[in-house]
Amino acid sequence: MTYLILKFVHILGAILIGGGLIAVWLCDLRSRQVREIHQFSEAVRNVAVFYDGLVVPGAVLLFGSGTWLIVEFFGGWEFLALPWLAGMVALFLFEFVEGNTVTRLYFMRLLRLSRQALAVGRFTPELEQARTESVPTFTHFLDLPMLFLIVALGALKPQTWTLFYAGCILSLVIATALTVYVPRLYPRDAESGGE
Repeated sequence: MTYLILKFVHILGAILIGGGLIAVWLCDLRSRQVREIHQFSEAVRNVAVFYDGLVVPGAVLLFGSGTWLIVEFFGGWEFLALPWLAGMVALFLFEFVEGNTVTRLYFMRLLRLSRQALAVGRFTPELEQARTESVPTFTHFLDLPMLFLIVALGALKPQTWTLFYAGCILSLVIATALTVYVPRLYPRDAESGGE
């Protein structure tokens, strides 16, 4: 019974993270489309709401249930001998660190800068500059492909590292393509400052 409960909590955590990351992705796309500071600020605020309301609780559930499952049912450190499980843990830890440093801090800075821009009624140069940063954009676009890879490893349980390496390469290619392509879909008016 313990295993089934932990498995349910683990799946629930994955659903929360997945739903939250998809919502964050859509809010980010919305923030790129708008030219009005109030709409942009609302989109960025929604990013923060979905991160804090869905992604973070999902990560906590995944971490807690995953750790318990590994300790009790997969022999503790013996999980390192299972490529699918070791790969899931490695990717989760990478995404947890990256998500709570680069990506989350970037969106929190965007939220702060958008509030300052709201006070003056237009996009500020600092906000415009922050919107064009490529590293946080890349890590943001890496979140969903990495999550899908983690789910694929858990569902398929490969006994070799092939899926892990191929999935990592594909995730990097997808994130790079989105980082290059998506900002070009929604160019900002340079002379109007985004108004």
